[in-house]
Amino acid sequence: MTAPTVASLLGDLRARLRAAGLESADLDARLLVAAALELDAAGLILRAGDRVDAGAAARLETMAARRLGFEPVHRILGYRAFGEHEFALSPDTLEPRPDTEALVDLASEVLARRGDGPLLFADVGTGTGAIAVCLLSRLPHSRGIAIDLAEGALAMARANAEAAGVADRFWPLRADYLSALRPPLDAVVSNPPYIPTADLDGLDPGVRRFDPALALDGGADGLDAYRRIVEEAARLLPAGGDLLLEIGRGQEHDVARLAEAAGFVSMAWRSDLAGIVRALWFRRDSDGENEGRIA
Repeated sequence: MTAPTVASLLGDLRARLRAAGLESADLDARLLVAAALELDAAGLILRAGDRVDAGAAARLETMAARRLGFEPVHRILGYRAFGEHEFALSPDTLEPRPDTEALVDLASEVLARRGDGPLLFADVGTGTGAIAVCLLSRLPHSRGIAIDLAEGALAMARANAEAAGVADRFWPLRADYLSALRPPLDAVVSNPPYIPTADLDGLDPGVRRFDPALALDGGADGLDAYRRIVEEAARLLPAGGDLLLEIGRGQEHDVARLAEAAGFVSMAWRSDLAGIVRALWFRRDSDGENEGRIA
């Protein structure tokens, strides 16, 4: 039997993924073929007519079966690019997504205004460490406490911090939210679980089956994590301390009310690429007046 070419494998996989109804079939096919055959994007074109040996074809078929089972392509590859870095993934970590870049961009801008003095922040529910690592990279004078309840997530986050060259300022901590910390902090940043429990079954299979439930389930109304975070952040942040949160679609008013009731001032918000309000910035109140710029 004649060995298949790079082009024929790519075309066949693309067709199979399209037939399965996967929206990103073309991109996924290119990524998987490139990974299985150890080629870059240019190699897919320049070596399109090359024959592929049986071992590489078998690796590709294993990857294809996983994708056809709705496993996200970046979980199959084992990493995902986010911000300025690539982050290794594990079953214990949420896959970082472009939506969260709105939070990182807002947080880095807010914290940069504090100047070049020492800055200590906590990243609650760090997962891969994507938020903390990106902030540490952008703010060289900062230190970050990366909190997660899953040991596996903390191990992966630590490895990602080392790969990014910020491990000396990245302090992983296994804890339940902020309960283990003592004041003061300069800022708290979090992308907490915010999906209402009743909505979990309706999620895309790639999310529902492969992202950890601990990182998705926000309780009956999707706000359980925010209640914990704003209460504990109020204890840890002095007047002028910053609280930055990612939220789900349409949650900005509910989350703002929780934060303001705990003594925070609503400062600003940031939308994601789809125009959805995705990140909120609050500041610890110093005089009891609440500007209410979100609610």
